[in-house]
Amino acid sequence: MSLAVTSRRGLGREPNRRSWCLNHRSVAVSYNGAMRARRLKVSLGSCLLACVSVLGCSGTREVEKDLKLVDVSTGWYDLGVVNGQNKLVPSVTLQLQNVSEQDISRVQINAIFRRVGEEQAWGEHFVRAIGPDGLAPGKVGPKLVFRSTLGYTGTESRQQMLQNREFVDAKVDVFGKHGSRTWVKLGEFPVERALVAQ
Repeated sequence: MSLAVTSRRGLGREPNRRSWCLNHRSVAVSYNGAMRARRLKVSLGSCLLACVSVLGCSGTREVEKDLKLVDVSTGWYDLGVVNGQNKLVPSVTLQLQNVSEQDISRVQINAIFRRVGEEQAWGEHFVRAIGPDGLAPGKVGPKLVFRSTLGYTGTESRQQMLQNREFVDAKVDVFGKHGSRTWVKLGEFPVERALVAQ
């Protein structure tokens, strides 16, 4: 997605570069044969350099280097009464900080929850964390809340459920993605055995 933004920005400047190259080429053909060939090489080289710089700007970003997870907090969220029983689900709240020197936009984040000791996912939550407006260098984005749809249900109070001997703790793996790059792990956090208000 960032390719569209960056490509759009790049294409906004590209016509000027092309016309500059074409102007130089037209000047080059007015000289004698040797000068014409030399000028044409220089002009084509300049065009190639301009195209490379445009394509370079349209590359995807390494979110593991450009972003940092900050103000991370975890716990168990009370989903209320479901089918006559109290339900608790694991939750993580975090913010993204842009630690690069450039704006970054269109970042996706996915949180995958697992019970401790198990490899199988126990729910996940996907969000578009940074929109097309982007996040400026050094800035911190808004709070992002991720919750699993799976959790524990019981007739006990919420606090008693957390203390139940059959209760198994959970953890959350946070992944990020920009453009066409593959998902990369940004962090792993244990879910604190405590209730969270939001």
